[in-house]
Amino acid sequence: MDINVIASISLSLFLLMDPIGNIPIFISVLKKVKPSRQKFIIFRELIIALIVIIFFNFLGEYLLDLLKVSQPTIQIAGGIILFLISLKMIFPPIRGANHVEEENHEPFIVPLAIPFVAGPAVLAAVMLMHRSTPTSIMLISIFVAWVATTIILISSSFLQKLLGSRGITACERLMGLILILIAAQMFLEGLVLFLNR
Repeated sequence: MDINVIASISLSLFLLMDPIGNIPIFISVLKKVKPSRQKFIIFRELIIALIVIIFFNFLGEYLLDLLKVSQPTIQIAGGIILFLISLKMIFPPIRGANHVEEENHEPFIVPLAIPFVAGPAVLAAVMLMHRSTPTSIMLISIFVAWVATTIILISSSFLQKLLGSRGITACERLMGLILILIAAQMFLEGLVLFLNR
């Protein structure tokens, strides 16, 4: 089993899940929920997100086969998607605690599980990566990224106090920079495959 491949895929998915950038959003959505119940809700929503991501991991291959999408197309499209997401992480729209509409009840599935953790970018990436990666490696990578995301979001209140708003912004932009490098590599590999057909 290739540890380097697992580490690479896990890092990509972790960056796309963007747990650091989601800390203020999770805190805002859960601010009216009792502190004793907040961690339970976060864990429940992350379990739902994990199930959705794994579902798309298995569905993706059949969907791409049905659409007759080639490997170069997958990699080029994946690189473009990741690049656009990365730009938003580095140059984010102005958002704060009021970015998410206040919830008058306990959130369920939306918006925490979907789209903030299992968002379109994560689901697209899983579908694209699954085509060229063994299932066992994909599942391990998804789980590693999910565990790291869970640890950060369960500790969201503590991390926000520790890092402050500027620290969280700096971390999110650093993640975006790393993701741009991964996106460029994916695009170039897809281009090489296309030109060599």
